[in-house]
Amino acid sequence: MKRPGTSAVGGAAFALAALILFGPYNVVPQSQAQETASATAVDTSAAVRDLQDQVRQLRDLVEQMRAENIQSRAEMRRLRQDLQATRALLERPALGQTGAGTTLAEAAPQNESPAAGAASAENHAPLEEHVQKLEESNSLITSKIDEQYQTKVETASKYRARLHGIVLMNAFRNVGGSDNLDFPSYALPVAGGSPAATLGATLRQSEIGLEIFGPNLAGAKTSADIQMDFAGGFPNTGNGVNFGLVRLQTASVRFDWDQTSVVAGQDSLFISPLSPTSFASLATPTFAFAGNLWAWTPQLRVEHRFPISDQQTFTVQAGILDNLDWEPNYNSFLRTPQAGENSGQPAYALRTAWSRPVQGRPLSFGVAGYYGEQNWMWSRYVDAWAGMADWQIPIMPRLGLSGEFYRGRGIGGLGGAIGTSIVYGGSPIYNTTPIRGLDTAGGWTQLKFQLTPKLEWNGAVSEDDAFVGDVRGFATDANNGGPPGSIIGRNRAGLVNVVFRPRSDLVFSAEFRRLHTFPIYTSGSAANQVSLAAGILF
Repeated sequence: MKRPGTSAVGGAAFALAALILFGPYNVVPQSQAQETASATAVDTSAAVRDLQDQVRQLRDLVEQMRAENIQSRAEMRRLRQDLQATRALLERPALGQTGAGTTLAEAAPQNESPAAGAASAENHAPLEEHVQKLEESNSLITSKIDEQYQTKVETASKYRARLHGIVLMNAFRNVGGSDNLDFPSYALPVAGGSPAATLGATLRQSEIGLEIFGPNLAGAKTSADIQMDFAGGFPNTGNGVNFGLVRLQTASVRFDWDQTSVVAGQDSLFISPLSPTSFASLATPTFAFAGNLWAWTPQLRVEHRFPISDQQTFTVQAGILDNLDWEPNYNSFLRTPQAGENSGQPAYALRTAWSRPVQGRPLSFGVAGYYGEQNWMWSRYVDAWAGMADWQIPIMPRLGLSGEFYRGRGIGGLGGAIGTSIVYGGSPIYNTTPIRGLDTAGGWTQLKFQLTPKLEWNGAVSEDDAFVGDVRGFATDANNGGPPGSIIGRNRAGLVNVVFRPRSDLVFSAEFRRLHTFPIYTSGSAANQVSLAAGILF
């Protein structure tokens, strides 16, 4: 008789989250400059993709479980039939004779001795125990299948959908002025009469997303994903700071072959794929406008992975992007073209990278380039360009180094020079006013120490440095339509945080961040932020 195996599978979905607990922070003198803290979502794309792969593996295991469940049930039916036949054979001799008056010796087959019948009786108990164990295994498999079925999101089509996101609460105490209270990007002078320290909390950085798994097309697995937060501004009403408006972050469609992927939609910059680890803010990536290039930009890109060996991969990514330059939209309902879109062509980007796993963590190096022409009307053109590099280096089993560097011009649309692409050599309202693309360089680096599987420490520094020579003697704050100090030459940031994950879907974090901003024509300002976060990933 075939002895069936038992299988049991468990799955878990990874997650993040953050609750705000905060303590007082010593107020610095008002003369001390302020700090800008920009915080970002967890690497988002690499971590999210890891979670997606694990969910896909879980579903594959569930399908395998179902097949094994069907096979186990068939084998149990055969075992029950054999058991019933054995019981019938054993119960008749137990009466001493059959219904027709046959004795035990007569009831046994002619070629079977009474000793063989006794052996069959002894095997009866182990057979029953085996069937019982098989039934228990079947119940466990069925419960796992039911648990997985409960996680399914109902859709109008037959294709699977998965709801994901994070409910995140941030509490913070700021010392000094900044552009934004809950996730600042750069420091500002404290206005006269204003308090030097502020305190608050928010949940508007919570995120919600939906992933759709579509059909196979030409050998490719299709999927789509949309992600939103509640950091799109505030309604003009009492207590409106608690009613954050829903904002689109990313929305894309993917076609994935074994070694090639095509992505279309609004997505993060593939030429700047990394960000420091922080839960102080997810509404903008950590160190946005302070050395970390970022944008959620409509794009079409192609990725191809060349396996060099079992452990090494060389990746090439190329794409076209909406040619944006960080101009504000002057109408709340009607979209007007930006200078890059006025050029009549998209922006172009290319990235190559080499990677291999080292002790379960990635070792990778990448280089990238960007170009986009901008038309600022009246035959005033600027060539926007940038070169980037990124790296991830496992130094020790629990210690890793990561970072990015860039050098470019006119890349305010990517967060360079604190969102400034050009400066005006006079009043911007006149068509004869000359313009100049603003050169900038910057980057960031992070040291990560994994104390335990559930506890990690991160320290990071960054800087964005606009070239003063492009401004002095050419542009002034007034010429660019801003108050004194509006043209910023340098923005520095640093952070230290501790992240504790007691479970894969629960996260707590405490962070200290400092921003130091240097306008070109005024003195610098600094700001400090202490934040506590807690969240649940779903």
